[in-house]
Amino acid sequence: MQTFELTVLGQDIAFRAGADQERVESAKALVEERYEKLRSHGGHNSKEILLTFLVLGLADDLLQSHKQFADVRSRIDALLTKIEDTA
Repeated sequence: MQTFELTVLGQDIAFRAGADQERVESAKALVEERYEKLRSHGGHNSKEILLTFLVLGLADDLLQSHKQFADVRSRIDALLTKIEDTA
């Protein structure tokens, strides 16, 4: 695990992560890009609004990942059943 020290939207943060530097920098760039996009469309959007927006996006991604996992698991179970039936 690496330790990172960043300034994101004016906030100094330090954390440890298993991600590499490029991935962390990409995530930082996405957050800052989204914040600027929100500010340019709405004027006075706060960082809390951005945080809420990003959390909703993450929650949606997590739900979609769970659904995809369940679908894959179901297909694997069906294939295993088929293999067992033919053996």
